[in-house]
Amino acid sequence: MKKGITLTATLALALMLVLSACSSDNSSGKATKVVFWTFNELHQKFFESMADKWNEANPDEQIKLVATTFPYDDNHNKLQVALQSGKGAPDMADIEISKIGNFLKGEPQLVPLNDIVEPNKDNLVMSRLDNYAKDGQYYGIDYHVGAQVIYYNKEILDQAGVDADKIITWDDFEAAGKQVLEKTGKPMTTVETTDQWSYWPLVVEHGSDFLDKDGNVTLNDQVNVDVLTYLQKLVNEKVAVVAPGGFHHSEEYYGFMNGGGAASVWMPMWYMGRFTDYMADLKGKIIIKPLPVFKQGEMRSSGMGGTGTVITNQSKNQELVKKFLEFAKVSKEGNIEIWKQLGFDPIRTDAWTDPAMNESNKYTDYFGKDIFTFLSSLKDEIAPTNIKEKTPAVSDVLKTKTMFQALNDLKDPKQVLDDSAASIK
Repeated sequence: MKKGITLTATLALALMLVLSACSSDNSSGKATKVVFWTFNELHQKFFESMADKWNEANPDEQIKLVATTFPYDDNHNKLQVALQSGKGAPDMADIEISKIGNFLKGEPQLVPLNDIVEPNKDNLVMSRLDNYAKDGQYYGIDYHVGAQVIYYNKEILDQAGVDADKIITWDDFEAAGKQVLEKTGKPMTTVETTDQWSYWPLVVEHGSDFLDKDGNVTLNDQVNVDVLTYLQKLVNEKVAVVAPGGFHHSEEYYGFMNGGGAASVWMPMWYMGRFTDYMADLKGKIIIKPLPVFKQGEMRSSGMGGTGTVITNQSKNQELVKKFLEFAKVSKEGNIEIWKQLGFDPIRTDAWTDPAMNESNKYTDYFGKDIFTFLSSLKDEIAPTNIKEKTPAVSDVLKTKTMFQALNDLKDPKQVLDDSAASIK
């Protein structure tokens, strides 16, 4: 009998030890799986690095980030199908700005992020978050401001005797372009025929947009006609040429510009990375300036492009995922990492003046160390865009029809815009 009791006690003790071990494993912090979808491999690498930093700082709330980069269309199509079907969606996903309208129709299947946005409002460029908002709820956190600037090849301007600081208006730009063409035989700039970055920023700084604040189509209003007419005029005068490859992200274009093909290009701040990665021969030759304006007093920049990271309503760990998203993309430290790792102008303005932003990296080596001093001077001149449900349709028409017809086929800008607007409506 005593032997039986001893054996029972031994088994009980062994069971207690096993349970204790299991309990210890749980308390030591079993990592929570967080699935993330994106269409940009650099975004994936950024979030993976931030997951490592999160785990270092939060030993009791470990996460295991499972990230996948899909082709652009696949990312958005798979996400939309998963949200509509109610199953298969990731915890987090990237949605590019021209696609967000598709995900805000009806009742968004996304988690509102107001509780991580509103406490930080004073330090955030809120127009970038308004792009992913509906009915007072914020659904996405952008990577960058996308401040529109103009990149000049100072070597070409010097050869032509042109001072970039004296180019204040678009009339000044046109006159300088004629001088560059005459003195060097090179065009002043390039314009896109299969994308919208040559057109949209000028429209917005001039006080208009493709949609109004209520989402109505304004693509063919008079300001938009005037801007497209101006761009066509530059092409007719050979001050501008159509970008080789049709847009500013083609291999042909990179080769053309890297060889000193044109004296300038206007693109957002995030385009710095295209220079450093694909146009190495221009290192030390490119200077960054505000956009010219059509009339004095207009804003000299606008917020262009963007990708919002969202949390889907299918996530089973929404509060933890929300805290991680705040850590990665809303906190000051996260925004500094966005600059260091991605070369983007982050949405948190108190990061711009942090000494860490002046530390040497491939961007400061290429463009100089006053990048964020310059950006801070534009802080109050970044005109917002109206991102609405019809934005995806407008973007598609511009890329496939409008820009090519106006700047390649040189059709009447008003007729082109009237036809484009009618097709969207």
